[in-house]
Amino acid sequence: MPLTPPCAMLNEARTRNRAVGAFNIENMEMARAVIDAANEAKHPVILQTTPSTLKYASPAVFAGMVSALAKASEMPIALHLDHGNSFELAMKAIEAGYTSVMIDGSLLPFEENIQLTQSVVKAAKGIHVEAELGSVGGKEDDHEAENNYTDPADAETFTQRTGIRSLAVAIGTAHGIYSGHPQLDIHRLTEIRKRVCVPLVLHGASGLSAEAVQACVKEGICKVNFATELRIAYSNGVKAYLQKNPDAYDPKTYGKAGYAEVKKVVLEKIQMLEG
Repeated sequence: MPLTPPCAMLNEARTRNRAVGAFNIENMEMARAVIDAANEAKHPVILQTTPSTLKYASPAVFAGMVSALAKASEMPIALHLDHGNSFELAMKAIEAGYTSVMIDGSLLPFEENIQLTQSVVKAAKGIHVEAELGSVGGKEDDHEAENNYTDPADAETFTQRTGIRSLAVAIGTAHGIYSGHPQLDIHRLTEIRKRVCVPLVLHGASGLSAEAVQACVKEGICKVNFATELRIAYSNGVKAYLQKNPDAYDPKTYGKAGYAEVKKVVLEKIQMLEG
């Protein structure tokens, strides 16, 4: 089927007290792995690309590739710009055919974040826009920040003034690999949910336990992002293949090994989100 806007996916997930998995991709093999896992599990998914990935290949390349793969899918597939770092990149993604974009002004002062987000929402003309308030710690690609927890009252104001369709919240998760056990502020999430009517998004889920993720979903998270674990899985699959087959030279052969490992991880995460 054609690429799908994520709004219906997220609203249905919220109604059923579940969450949609959002998976970052870097190439065709990873995109296929996510979509094939979605069809096997009968679960809609969101594929995502970050700004650094879009330096590797343009939004038009990823949109064309994912759109072609989605046409053969029985499940709804959305394509999302993750951590969009400028108005210009968000517009390029929309023009290329992305069905949603994130504009990340979380490192800006509150009013500047509102102004940037408002400008993208206005220019998006109905395309789903996600934003972030507070900041999720850690480093992912070019995005690096310290933890700055989302204030529930600010979240209400921010959502009302910007007109966003979903909000990424900071409750103690971090991008990248955790060095210890994160302490998630579930009470803060509950308070945000009371004040905010749009679907809430959890970034930095790679490495979280199933229990931690499910606790967040129970308190209103409707979209959960996974990136680092997929990159590790793909790389490990390729490394293992080349270790066993050091003379291999056809990228298709070791690409299949990376594909298989990513698909395993995506199926695990989908099962986690379904409880």
